[in-house]
Amino acid sequence: MGGDRAPAEVVAGACQAARELGIPVLLVGDAVYLSTVAPQAGVEILVASEVIHMDEDPGRAVRVKRDSSLVRCAEAVRGGRACAMVSAGNTGATMASALLRMGRLPGVSRPAIATVIPVPGSTPTVLIDSGANVDCTAPMLVQFAQMGWALATERFAIRDPRVGILSIGEEASKGNALVKEAHALLEAGAAGPDVRFIGNVEGRDVMSDRVDVVVTDGFTGNVVLKTLEGGVKAVVGGVLSALTGDTAVKEAAQAVLPALTGLANELDPDTYGGAVLLGVDGVCVISHGSSGARAILNAVRVAHHAVADKLVGRIEAVIASGRP
Repeated sequence: MGGDRAPAEVVAGACQAARELGIPVLLVGDAVYLSTVAPQAGVEILVASEVIHMDEDPGRAVRVKRDSSLVRCAEAVRGGRACAMVSAGNTGATMASALLRMGRLPGVSRPAIATVIPVPGSTPTVLIDSGANVDCTAPMLVQFAQMGWALATERFAIRDPRVGILSIGEEASKGNALVKEAHALLEAGAAGPDVRFIGNVEGRDVMSDRVDVVVTDGFTGNVVLKTLEGGVKAVVGGVLSALTGDTAVKEAAQAVLPALTGLANELDPDTYGGAVLLGVDGVCVISHGSSGARAILNAVRVAHHAVADKLVGRIEAVIASGRP
């Protein structure tokens, strides 16, 4: 029920996932609206009488609105009726619902949001944390490195993901106190024997093939994410504007645009479906607030693969490997 284009686009994407991918879907929300959804194979309905809106305080809303679609969705995962939850609604409330109803994995200090950043011509970069934890400690960043490593390994089949910590320079001496302390811990192997730490990386490396997992605090990560979204949008808009100029340019554009279609698709956030909340005892995918049917379809796909690949178990194992 949450999201700028909900519930119509969310329902359409979910039904498409059931129809085209064969992934069974449980729609959680308003009984009156969902009763209008044409019955189809692979789609069930779980009624929830309340909705947590985008402008509500996440913690309070989750505690007060116990029959909200978000809370009921998280409970469905905890109770085994569903294997994963997907939401395009209030991000804070989605995280709170998942954390309070599913619980944290053993040893995890704080769950973190892992966002896939497209890298044209290469495998995407995992950015973690991209908004769950504004204030972090160095041991938290070590755990983010472990969880991001597990996601890169499972989702993109990268055999030995390169993990870097975001800083203002490549040298170990660069960065604030948090970055320096986290760097020292990761350099000393605090993330465990499997996690390959390559040192500091800079903002320009996020959309490059130099690193597979970029670790940072949630405040910085969210700024990076929104900056990249705005930058890509501006560039794409500028290119399209340039290609729709005079007649000669338009004629040339007919030959160029097909070649750019693949790149545009690769840079489109809807292609990746959503970010994964890592560190909770269950699979939770957080889609963009403006997600349409295609984004929801791909978010369901991401959730399905996370369950099939046993991502939660992989994260639990790598967290344990880094503990004394």
